[in-house]
Amino acid sequence: MATVVVDPTTADGAVATIAAHGIRDRLTAPLIASVPGHNGGMSADWLTGRLLVATPQIEEGIFHRSVVLILQHGADGAQGVVLNKPLEAEIDKVLPGWGEHVSVPQTLYQGGPVQVDSALGLVAIGSGTPTSVQKVFGRVGLVDLDAMPGLVAPELDGVRIFVGYAGWSPGQLETELAMGSWYAVDAATEDAFSRAPEDLWRAVLARQDGQLSWVALLPEDPSIN
Repeated sequence: MATVVVDPTTADGAVATIAAHGIRDRLTAPLIASVPGHNGGMSADWLTGRLLVATPQIEEGIFHRSVVLILQHGADGAQGVVLNKPLEAEIDKVLPGWGEHVSVPQTLYQGGPVQVDSALGLVAIGSGTPTSVQKVFGRVGLVDLDAMPGLVAPELDGVRIFVGYAGWSPGQLETELAMGSWYAVDAATEDAFSRAPEDLWRAVLARQDGQLSWVALLPEDPSIN
Protein backbone atom coordinates (compact mmCIF):
# COMPACT_ATOMS: atom_id res chain seq x y z
CA MET A 1 0.00 0.00 0.00
CA ALA A 2 1.46 3.32 -1.05
CA THR A 3 2.02 6.13 1.42
CA VAL A 4 1.44 9.67 0.25
CA VAL A 5 2.51 12.64 2.33
CA VAL A 6 -0.07 15.39 1.87
CA ASP A 7 -1.85 17.99 3.93
CA PRO A 8 -5.18 16.34 4.84
CA THR A 9 -6.67 19.68 5.91
CA THR A 10 -6.92 20.77 2.29
CA ALA A 11 -9.37 19.44 -0.25
CA ASP A 12 -6.63 18.25 -2.60
CA GLY A 13 -4.80 16.63 0.29
CA ALA A 14 -7.86 14.74 1.42
CA VAL A 15 -8.60 13.42 -2.06
CA ALA A 16 -5.00 12.45 -2.73
CA THR A 17 -4.67 10.60 0.56
CA ILE A 18 -7.86 8.58 0.27
CA ALA A 19 -7.32 7.77 -3.40
CA ALA A 20 -3.76 6.62 -2.78
CA HIS A 21 -4.79 4.24 -0.01
CA GLY A 22 -7.98 3.05 -1.68
CA ILE A 23 -9.83 3.39 1.62
CA ARG A 24 -13.57 2.98 1.96
CA ASP A 25 -15.23 2.57 5.34
CA ARG A 26 -12.81 1.31 8.01
CA LEU A 27 -14.46 2.56 11.19
CA THR A 28 -17.68 0.60 11.57
CA ALA A 29 -16.39 -2.22 13.79
CA PRO A 30 -14.62 -0.12 16.44
CA LEU A 31 -17.48 2.38 16.60
CA ILE A 32 -20.21 -0.22 16.95
CA ALA A 33 -18.37 -2.17 19.64
CA SER A 34 -19.21 0.22 22.49
CA VAL A 35 -22.67 1.42 21.52
CA PRO A 36 -25.55 0.69 23.94
CA GLY A 37 -27.07 -2.66 23.12
CA HIS A 38 -23.72 -4.00 21.92
CA ASN A 39 -21.85 -3.97 25.22
CA GLY A 40 -24.63 -4.33 27.78
CA GLY A 41 -25.21 -0.64 28.50
CA MET A 42 -23.29 2.53 29.18
CA SER A 43 -22.78 4.95 32.03
CA ALA A 44 -25.30 7.78 32.16
CA ASP A 45 -22.37 10.19 32.06
CA TRP A 46 -21.14 8.97 28.70
CA LEU A 47 -21.96 11.09 25.70
CA THR A 48 -22.79 8.72 22.85
CA GLY A 49 -25.33 10.40 20.60
CA ARG A 50 -24.75 13.91 21.95
CA LEU A 51 -22.95 16.93 20.53
CA LEU A 52 -19.75 18.55 21.67
CA VAL A 53 -19.74 22.24 20.82
CA ALA A 54 -16.37 23.96 21.01
CA THR A 55 -16.15 26.74 23.57
CA PRO A 56 -14.27 29.98 22.82
CA GLN A 57 -11.26 28.44 24.60
CA ILE A 58 -10.48 26.54 21.38
CA GLU A 59 -9.08 29.34 19.27
CA GLU A 60 -7.60 27.55 16.26
CA GLY A 61 -7.35 24.30 14.32
CA ILE A 62 -10.05 21.96 13.12
CA PHE A 63 -11.85 22.11 16.47
CA HIS A 64 -12.23 25.91 16.43
CA ARG A 65 -16.00 26.55 16.48
CA SER A 66 -16.57 22.91 15.73
CA VAL A 67 -19.63 20.79 16.39
CA VAL A 68 -18.77 17.13 17.01
CA LEU A 69 -21.27 14.28 17.00
CA ILE A 70 -20.12 11.63 19.47
CA LEU A 71 -20.59 8.19 17.93
CA GLN A 72 -19.08 6.23 20.80
CA HIS A 73 -18.02 7.14 24.34
CA GLY A 74 -17.01 4.59 26.91
CA ALA A 75 -14.22 3.34 29.12
CA ASP A 76 -11.95 2.94 26.09
CA GLY A 77 -12.29 6.58 25.06
CA ALA A 78 -14.47 8.39 22.56
CA GLN A 79 -14.90 8.74 18.81
CA GLY A 80 -16.96 11.16 16.78
CA VAL A 81 -17.06 13.28 13.66
CA VAL A 82 -16.82 17.03 13.19
CA LEU A 83 -20.04 18.05 11.45
CA ASN A 84 -19.26 21.55 10.20
CA LYS A 85 -15.95 21.41 8.32
CA PRO A 86 -16.74 20.84 4.61
CA LEU A 87 -13.92 20.32 2.13
CA GLU A 88 -13.92 21.51 -1.45
CA ALA A 89 -13.55 18.00 -2.81
CA GLU A 90 -15.64 16.02 -5.28
CA ILE A 91 -16.94 12.82 -3.73
CA ASP A 92 -17.05 10.86 -6.98
CA LYS A 93 -13.29 11.26 -7.41
CA VAL A 94 -12.85 9.20 -4.26
CA LEU A 95 -16.07 7.18 -3.96
CA PRO A 96 -17.57 6.81 -7.44
CA GLY A 97 -21.34 6.82 -7.52
CA TRP A 98 -21.94 8.40 -4.12
CA GLY A 99 -21.72 12.05 -5.16
CA GLU A 100 -25.31 12.45 -6.34
CA HIS A 101 -26.72 10.68 -3.29
CA VAL A 102 -25.16 12.63 -0.43
CA SER A 103 -26.96 15.42 1.38
CA VAL A 104 -26.51 19.04 0.32
CA PRO A 105 -23.87 20.51 0.34
CA GLN A 106 -22.62 17.60 -1.77
CA THR A 107 -18.98 17.48 -0.76
CA LEU A 108 -16.61 15.63 1.55
CA TYR A 109 -16.30 16.74 5.18
CA GLN A 110 -13.27 16.67 7.44
CA GLY A 111 -14.45 14.45 10.25
CA GLY A 112 -11.36 14.95 12.38
CA PRO A 113 -7.59 14.59 12.56
CA VAL A 114 -7.47 10.82 13.15
CA GLN A 115 -7.05 8.32 10.27
CA VAL A 116 -7.41 10.92 7.56
CA ASP A 117 -6.77 8.17 5.01
CA SER A 118 -10.18 6.68 5.80
CA ALA A 119 -13.74 7.58 4.88
CA LEU A 120 -16.85 7.18 7.03
CA GLY A 121 -20.40 7.25 5.73
CA LEU A 122 -22.91 8.63 8.24
CA VAL A 123 -26.58 8.18 7.42
CA ALA A 124 -30.05 9.07 8.68
CA ILE A 125 -32.08 5.86 8.68
CA GLY A 126 -35.53 6.02 7.12
CA SER A 127 -38.46 3.67 7.63
CA GLY A 128 -36.26 0.60 7.25
CA THR A 129 -32.60 -0.28 7.80
CA PRO A 130 -30.76 -1.59 4.73
CA THR A 131 -28.46 -4.56 5.30
CA SER A 132 -25.46 -2.38 4.41
CA VAL A 133 -26.24 0.02 7.27
CA GLN A 134 -25.41 -0.54 10.93
CA LYS A 135 -27.44 1.48 13.40
CA VAL A 136 -25.37 3.40 15.93
CA PHE A 137 -28.05 5.21 17.95
CA GLY A 138 -31.47 6.68 17.27
CA ARG A 139 -31.87 7.17 13.53
CA VAL A 140 -28.12 7.53 12.97
CA GLY A 141 -26.13 4.74 11.34
CA LEU A 142 -22.97 3.95 9.41
CA VAL A 143 -23.17 2.75 5.82
CA ASP A 144 -20.82 0.34 4.07
CA LEU A 145 -19.34 2.57 1.37
CA ASP A 146 -18.59 -0.50 -0.75
CA ALA A 147 -22.34 -0.99 -1.18
CA MET A 148 -24.04 0.13 -4.38
CA PRO A 149 -25.14 3.70 -3.65
CA GLY A 150 -28.01 3.61 -6.11
CA LEU A 151 -29.61 0.76 -4.16
CA VAL A 152 -28.88 1.95 -0.63
CA ALA A 153 -29.33 5.73 -0.75
CA PRO A 154 -33.05 5.77 -1.74
CA GLU A 155 -33.84 4.00 1.56
CA LEU A 156 -32.06 6.67 3.61
CA ASP A 157 -33.11 10.14 4.72
CA GLY A 158 -29.59 11.56 4.65
CA VAL A 159 -26.01 10.64 3.73
CA ARG A 160 -22.80 12.47 4.59
CA ILE A 161 -19.23 11.26 4.02
CA PHE A 162 -16.39 12.24 6.31
CA VAL A 163 -12.62 12.05 5.92
CA GLY A 164 -11.08 10.93 9.21
CA TYR A 165 -12.65 11.23 12.63
CA ALA A 166 -12.10 12.75 16.06
CA GLY A 167 -10.77 10.46 18.76
CA TRP A 168 -10.01 10.69 22.49
CA SER A 169 -8.04 8.25 24.62
CA PRO A 170 -9.51 6.97 27.92
CA GLY A 171 -10.21 9.91 30.22
CA GLN A 172 -9.05 12.54 27.70
CA LEU A 173 -12.51 13.82 26.78
CA GLU A 174 -13.53 13.98 30.43
CA THR A 175 -10.45 16.10 31.13
CA GLU A 176 -11.22 18.46 28.24
CA LEU A 177 -14.81 18.84 29.47
CA ALA A 178 -13.60 19.66 32.97
CA MET A 179 -11.21 22.25 31.53
CA GLY A 180 -14.10 23.98 29.76
CA SER A 181 -13.10 23.16 26.18
CA TRP A 182 -16.53 21.79 25.22
CA TYR A 183 -20.23 22.26 25.81
CA ALA A 184 -22.09 18.92 25.79
CA VAL A 185 -25.62 19.33 24.43
CA ASP A 186 -28.39 17.21 22.93
CA ALA A 187 -28.26 16.45 19.23
CA ALA A 188 -30.95 16.38 16.58
CA THR A 189 -30.57 13.94 13.69
CA GLU A 190 -30.74 16.88 11.31
CA ASP A 191 -27.57 18.39 12.77
CA ALA A 192 -25.44 15.77 11.04
CA PHE A 193 -26.93 16.67 7.65
CA SER A 194 -27.25 20.43 7.94
CA ARG A 195 -27.65 22.32 4.67
CA ALA A 196 -25.73 25.23 6.22
CA PRO A 197 -22.76 23.68 8.07
CA GLU A 198 -21.03 27.04 8.28
CA ASP A 199 -23.87 28.22 10.56
CA LEU A 200 -24.17 25.04 12.65
CA TRP A 201 -22.03 26.21 15.59
CA ARG A 202 -24.19 29.30 16.12
CA ALA A 203 -27.43 27.44 15.40
CA VAL A 204 -26.81 24.71 17.99
CA LEU A 205 -25.84 27.22 20.67
CA ALA A 206 -28.73 29.57 19.86
CA ARG A 207 -31.32 26.86 20.57
CA GLN A 208 -29.94 26.19 24.07
CA ASP A 209 -31.57 27.54 27.21
CA GLY A 210 -30.20 30.31 29.39
CA GLN A 211 -26.81 31.94 29.09
CA LEU A 212 -25.41 29.27 26.79
CA SER A 213 -27.46 30.71 23.93
CA TRP A 214 -25.63 34.00 24.38
CA VAL A 215 -22.36 32.38 23.32
CA ALA A 216 -23.76 32.16 19.78
CA LEU A 217 -23.59 35.97 19.63
CA LEU A 218 -19.85 36.17 20.30
CA PRO A 219 -17.69 37.36 17.38
CA GLU A 220 -15.38 34.79 15.84
CA ASP A 221 -12.41 37.05 16.64
CA PRO A 222 -12.40 37.35 20.46
CA SER A 223 -10.47 40.62 20.23
CA ILE A 224 -13.57 42.25 18.72
CA ASN A 225 -15.90 43.57 21.42
